[in-house]
Amino acid sequence: MRSLLEVRSAAGQVLLLQIVVAVLLITAAVVALAFQTRQDSERDAQNRSLAAAASFARAPGTVEALRSRDPAAALRTHMDAAQRGSGVDFMVVMAPDGTRYADTDPRLVGKRTEGVERAAAGEAFTEIFKGAPNDAARAVVPVTDADGSVVGLVTAGVTVENVGDAVDRHLPVLLVSAVGALALATGSAVLVSRRLRRQTHGLGPAEMTRMYEHHDAVLHAVREGVLIIGDDDRLTLVNDEARRLLELPAGAEGRHVTDLGLDAPIATLLASGRAVTDEIHLAGDRLLAVNTRPTAPYGGPPGTAATFRDTTELRVLSGAAEVARERLKLLYEAGVRIGTTLDVMRTAEELSEVAVPRFADFATVELLDPVLRGEEPTGAHTEMRRAAVSGVGEDRPFQPVGDLVRFVVPTTPMAAALASGRAVLEADLRVAHGWRAQDPVGAGHALAYGIHSLVSVPLQARGVVLGMVNFWRSQSTGCFEEEDLAFAEELAARAAVAIDNARRFTREHAMAVTLQRSLLPRVLPEQDALDVAYRYLPAQAGVGGDWFDAIPLPGARVALVVGDVVGHGLHAAATMGRLRTAVHNFSALDLSPDELLGHLDELVSRIDEEEGDDGGDSITGATCLYAIYDPASGLCTMATAGHFAPGLVRPDGTVDFLDVPVFPPLGLHGLPFETAEVRLPEGSRLVLYTDGLIEHRDRDIDTGLRLLRQTLADHADATPEETCQAVFSAMLPPHRRDDIALLVARTHLLDPARVADWDVAPDPAAVAPVRAACGRQLETWGLGEIGFTTELMLSELITNAIRYGSEPIHVRLMYERGLICEVSDGSSTAPHLRRAATTDEGGRGLFLVSQFAGRWGTRYTPTGKVMWTEQSLTDGRQPAPEPDLDDLSWLPDDPL
Repeated sequence: MRSLLEVRSAAGQVLLLQIVVAVLLITAAVVALAFQTRQDSERDAQNRSLAAAASFARAPGTVEALRSRDPAAALRTHMDAAQRGSGVDFMVVMAPDGTRYADTDPRLVGKRTEGVERAAAGEAFTEIFKGAPNDAARAVVPVTDADGSVVGLVTAGVTVENVGDAVDRHLPVLLVSAVGALALATGSAVLVSRRLRRQTHGLGPAEMTRMYEHHDAVLHAVREGVLIIGDDDRLTLVNDEARRLLELPAGAEGRHVTDLGLDAPIATLLASGRAVTDEIHLAGDRLLAVNTRPTAPYGGPPGTAATFRDTTELRVLSGAAEVARERLKLLYEAGVRIGTTLDVMRTAEELSEVAVPRFADFATVELLDPVLRGEEPTGAHTEMRRAAVSGVGEDRPFQPVGDLVRFVVPTTPMAAALASGRAVLEADLRVAHGWRAQDPVGAGHALAYGIHSLVSVPLQARGVVLGMVNFWRSQSTGCFEEEDLAFAEELAARAAVAIDNARRFTREHAMAVTLQRSLLPRVLPEQDALDVAYRYLPAQAGVGGDWFDAIPLPGARVALVVGDVVGHGLHAAATMGRLRTAVHNFSALDLSPDELLGHLDELVSRIDEEEGDDGGDSITGATCLYAIYDPASGLCTMATAGHFAPGLVRPDGTVDFLDVPVFPPLGLHGLPFETAEVRLPEGSRLVLYTDGLIEHRDRDIDTGLRLLRQTLADHADATPEETCQAVFSAMLPPHRRDDIALLVARTHLLDPARVADWDVAPDPAAVAPVRAACGRQLETWGLGEIGFTTELMLSELITNAIRYGSEPIHVRLMYERGLICEVSDGSSTAPHLRRAATTDEGGRGLFLVSQFAGRWGTRYTPTGKVMWTEQSLTDGRQPAPEPDLDDLSWLPDDPL
């Protein structure tokens, strides 16, 4: 105990401090508890007072007593009983103005009580009252009658002296608790101090001196240099290892760090006070890893502690580790940068760009010709096409891209690499006789440039050679070494996979484009109603389902079609071909645009159902715009299924987008389609397009339509071909994610002088006059050589209309590219060609028509039907022989 009380020891100081802290804490606790006890006593007194006053105020008879003639007499007995029962020191009954009716102290009856205004207003409250007759914790409660009016006040309370007595009763307990707590704290402090004394072993001055000596010995024995620099940048402490590493002079302690002869970077670092970790500095011929930390946060005086570790022996290992780290980083970048596109040539360029300059000064990539075309590589590997060259300079001593490179000498590194399937190193090209014999001139140029080392690696994927890559180094860098081969093979392997993927995509894309182009029209048919120009571009990443067409129809009319099958790939292209064929077939029936789209919608729905049952891809989402232009009237009838309305450039240069009723895409079973009709002046241009032209990732539909309108307006006088060129120049996106189809048609009107028509009475006798008039018209047009066959066909068609049709009957001749004859009537019953029996007297007229006409058929109109024939005038064929009318028994019949 005596040793613990020795304040010069650490244990004594801790014991004294703990006792002082315990006394302060216990004293504060006792005072707080006493204050809290008084607060609780006052709160309890207020609560008891409130309960007593409230009980008396609400007791039966209290209101009646207050309203009696002598409230004091009526209340005194009850009030005394209530006081004794509740345990309060006093109770008072007052009038609303505070005048006392009854009081525990009779001397106060009749006097007024202060501070009861809140209760007179109807609010009960409690408070610590200070004033006459004495300080007290009181409660004031209003007495209210049935209608809520305050008829009196009741006050009950406990004097402050009695409250203090309650606190005094708790003080002995508090003091006893405080003494116990102090004793417990003192005992625990003694225990802690004893344990501290045992842990420090009671060290005195001698022991502390010995401990310092041991510390000093360890400081100088470690293999790391240690410096302590004060806040004035002067050397405070230095160990022997630091003297050796930094070659410090004798008596260095106390000198400024800039006066120690240190290398400038190290001196600057020590004087700056900057904290660093393993920062490498050169000190003479040594590489030192320097660590600096401020000493103040660790309990020492302000300054800097620095350590130095000799890392010269680790230089070679760290260099190798750095090279390995760079190689791993380069391989990662190769995985990211090679194969960003599905283009074979671009992938080869990316391989060469990744390798230069961090692995080689130059890189050349050669690929087999089938690989460049997207085909499976076959044949010998002795000839390849140079696909990429990259280097550190602009002038490159190698064959350019596109040249054929041959490896016919088996001792060349390239041939050896292809034969073994592994990378081959040629460390010194000056002694590579096989390489020099392969191409003496090219080798001489390379050596003169400074190329001196080579690594050749075959590009293989799935065990198939695709090409090879050669890495070259010049005089600016060292030679390749054996450890470079593994990296070169890994880099080539990753690139080969990307090249093979690009090759496969090239093949599939070429197949899809070939299929798609085979399904699109190679040339548009000749006709005189429209001057048509078109553009079509497939998507760069694949083919889609866009298509267009111009289909000649009977009566010199032309149908314009633009459609789009949503999606990409072979399925979309094949679906496009099916829909285009279906449109051609439906057009042959000469249907109106709304009827044609209705049949096409049913076809798409049926295909969807069939392919959905087989687990195939549905084609829901196909859109189509179908328009028919009649040059005789200039009327254009059109309908759309989910497609954009066409643009119209009028002869005066104004541009509009036609108002066509909007309907859902094909295959959704929507409502019946509706048509829109517009009469086009001669020289108008219809512009039909797909969404790939106006919409892409960087441009929305509204912006695309505005740009298209502006482009058409700026080239209002251009031809259809010039319009296509202008639109593509202004609107073609930088990267086509979708197909683009554009169709521009300039309208013509048929010369009225080349149209003749007659109304025919429903009388067989009317046939001859119409026939004669037709003959005269043909003579006027200079077509007399076909007059007989034309009159014969017209006679048959008019006779059939009179016999089997209904009024009105009308005949029209049109002289366009050929001669068109039309006979219309009010009946919708179509004639059918069939073979007549030998005993039939008639039924052979349609067969005559089919033999003499180049084309013939029937189309329906809202008022009936039209039978038409076409006779070609420019195909160079000889006129059809006149039939032998004496023997017609073999001809088929054509009843309606």
